[in-house]
Amino acid sequence: MVTEGSSSRIKGGVLISRLNMLRHHGGQVRVDEVLRRLPPEDQALLRKMILPIAWYPLELNLRLDTAIAEVMSPEDKRRAFIDMGRASAEEALHGAQHVFVRPGDPQFLLSQAPQIYRFYYAVGSRTYEQTGAHGAVLRTFGAENVTETDCLTIIGWHERAIELSGGRAVNTTHPLCRARGAPHCEYHFAWE
Repeated sequence: MVTEGSSSRIKGGVLISRLNMLRHHGGQVRVDEVLRRLPPEDQALLRKMILPIAWYPLELNLRLDTAIAEVMSPEDKRRAFIDMGRASAEEALHGAQHVFVRPGDPQFLLSQAPQIYRFYYAVGSRTYEQTGAHGAVLRTFGAENVTETDCLTIIGWHERAIELSGGRAVNTTHPLCRARGAPHCEYHFAWE
């Protein structure tokens, strides 16, 4: 569980992608609806210019994600978190991180997971293991704070990244999660 005052940080690009997703699904009205659910200090920060490469508190992102899920998909919050990750990948991989996408080669993108991880998180690391022509395992070690909802956004991000790289019918399992007491998080991806 994440506590206030934690030093966990996330890049502003994640916050920007969440706000852009809201604008895409309802304009500024939808952004305002979500921000009203947050503490005044969060609202003030998110209404200012967010710098994509600056570090922001992970707790802010987690509160924003929860508010988005409550507004966008109150019946299926799990799906909402996956969709947030997908939207983030869509934005990042059509923007500054487009160099990681090679059509027809999801393994290339996944092999870059250790470097991509550093774009988003200040602490911890991620490893990549190819498990076949159409499969891979990513493992995250040493992240300061882990929540099941953040893991869902990671799943959504990588599923969309695989699709953008040419993979189809992506299947994901998340057998190990630090939020459930495991020593690290593990994500298994398979695709056609």
